[in-house]
Parts: sequence; C-alpha cells; structure tokens
Amino acid sequence: MTAAVRRLNARPLGRTGLAVSPICVGTSPLAGMPALYGYDVGQERAEATIRAAFAGPFTFMDTSNNYGGGNAERRIGSVLRADGGLPRGFVLATKVDADPGSGDFSADRVRRSVEESLERLGLDRIALMYLHDPEYHLTLAEAMAPGGPVAALADLRDQGVLGHLGVAGGPVQLLREYLATGMFEAVISHNRFTLIDRSAEPLMDDARALGVAFVNGAPYGGGILAKGTDAQPRYAYRTPPEQVIDAVRSMQRACARYDVPLRAAALQFSVRDPRVTATIVGVSEPARIGELTELLDHPVPDVLWAELDTLAAPADLWLY
Repeated sequence: MTAAVRRLNARPLGRTGLAVSPICVGTSPLAGMPALYGYDVGQERAEATIRAAFAGPFTFMDTSNNYGGGNAERRIGSVLRADGGLPRGFVLATKVDADPGSGDFSADRVRRSVEESLERLGLDRIALMYLHDPEYHLTLAEAMAPGGPVAALADLRDQGVLGHLGVAGGPVQLLREYLATGMFEAVISHNRFTLIDRSAEPLMDDARALGVAFVNGAPYGGGILAKGTDAQPRYAYRTPPEQVIDAVRSMQRACARYDVPLRAAALQFSVRDPRVTATIVGVSEPARIGELTELLDHPVPDVLWAELDTLAAPADLWLY
C-alpha cells in the first residue's frame, strides 16, 4: 500500500501538525501479559502483528514504557531494527511511566523512562510522548511543579528528543485540569466514551476547543462490547453493576436484529464522533488488522444508532 493511499483517511492530530489514521493500533496485548488478558502472546506472533500493522491501512501506534515490563517497546524495536525503521508518515506514540518498583514519578524518573523507551525502540526521537496515569502517583501540583515531571518532558521536547506532549489517564475532571495548563497537545481517555459510558464528553469538548487531539482508548470497555457478556462479563477491568450487564445484553439484541456485530457498532461509535481524533484498539494477532477494517466498513443503520443511544447505562453508573 502506498503512502498516498495510507493517508486517505488521515485526521489532524490536534495542533501538532501531524496527521494520523482514525484507528490507533494498541500494543498492550502484544507485551505478553496473561494475568491481565487471560492469554499470552509470544515474541514471534507479536512481531508478526507489528509488521502487519506497519503494512496495513493505519498510521498510528500506541505503546508505553511499562507494558509487559517494557516488552511491547522491545518487540516494536526489534521489528524497527530488522525492517529499517518506521514507515514514512507513521506516528509512534509511547508514554513515560512511574518506576514499577518504587512508584517514583519524579523528573529524574521521567528522563530515565524516556531513555529506556528510546533504547528499546532504537529511536533517537519520539513523535508523541504521554505522561501516563499520573493520578496514581502525583497530584496535579506535583506534576506541574517547577523542576517536576512535566517540566522534564518539556525540556526533552525543547531539546528535540520528543516531538509533542500528551497526558493519558482515567479521571475526566483531572484530565480537564491537565489540559487547562496549556502544556499538552493530546489526551488519552479510556473506558469513558463507549456505547455504555459517555462520561468523557466534557473532556472531549475541552480538547476540541483547545485544539488538543482527543484519543479514545478502550472503545470495547475492556472486551465486553466486543465479546459480549458471556465471554467477558467485566467492564473497564472490574465487575460492573448488573444494570451495565443488562445494558450490554440489550445492545447485543438490538445489533442482532439489524445483523450488525456489537463490536462493529462499538468501534464505529467512537470513530464516527468528530471530536475523536483516533481510537485505540489493542491487537493480538496479524488478522486483527484486516478485521478492524471490516468492522469499520460494516453498515450500521441510523435507526440502530438511535436505539443504542437509549440503551446506554444510567449516567450515575458512568466512571467519570
């Protein structure tokens, strides 16, 4: 596939000047984390999947320093070294993480995290670097303090080691406060803009007003909106209230009446919203790249969208 064809559906990544596909290939499953996913992915399969992603129609990939203790980055780096680097026009994003042992998320740890990622990936520059899950380790004031972790990221950006800065996390209000600092050009929210839960919408509106790219993670809510309640009864990695289970079952029945896979509706729900720059979907094998394209192309009638809107979980059960 030529670079011109790959860019047909590119969207501006906020105000960064970069353009990305509406699907961002998530690499967390490729790190080999059976305790989280219930299955393992070996080195050979992971690298084959990464190659399929680089050869496919998508131009955006997401990883992180701590996925599988660095395995995701190592496996991406192995492919990059063997195949001559990133394809032209491809955007690879990763994240700085707190020290996995001590929880340290100081400026020094941020610099070490960046160094680790560069070494694993075999790169001398990373286009987009997120501050990852700060809510578990830092207050906003600590993150933004002079000489703190965000200042360290900004210094690395100014040196040219990093292209652009983002923040990735959970709590919606906290992410809104991070965006209000003006330091970030992209934001990842997960499990908070799905068929079930719409709690990220105020953040999405802020991002659009500020020219910040909103990247939506976990459109399947951890799998329940892809596999159904029997195969995956958890939402956002936890046991949900019964009303959430009931809502997903109602959506399954509605989709079945129109011969639409629930996973197609769940994916398109995110991609079709103009406030969403890209949607992160984790992949675990090469065939998933083609399957995602098929899900994006599957017709979903307007009448089904209207029905699905009425079936979302009650707002008091959303994650926020």
